[in-house]
Amino acid sequence: MTQSVLEAIKMGIWDFEPDEHESEEYDPTGAMPGTVEKLSVLSERIRQGLPLWHPNDRLAYDEKKPIAGG
Repeated sequence: MTQSVLEAIKMGIWDFEPDEHESEEYDPTGAMPGTVEKLSVLSERIRQGLPLWHPNDRLAYDEKKPIAGG
């Protein structure tokens, strides 16, 4: 059973969806969209089989950085 989208792609499974995860199971990021830091966080989420997006991720320049775990 694949655990991440990367494993699924390697196996030719193009409609893979990761298991559901509660947002409390992983931390939001305060990294600005498009930055190396944000891409690094997204890459690590993919490797761990987590959803790409956390509901509390920073979306814009003028937003305050989220506090980890909330």
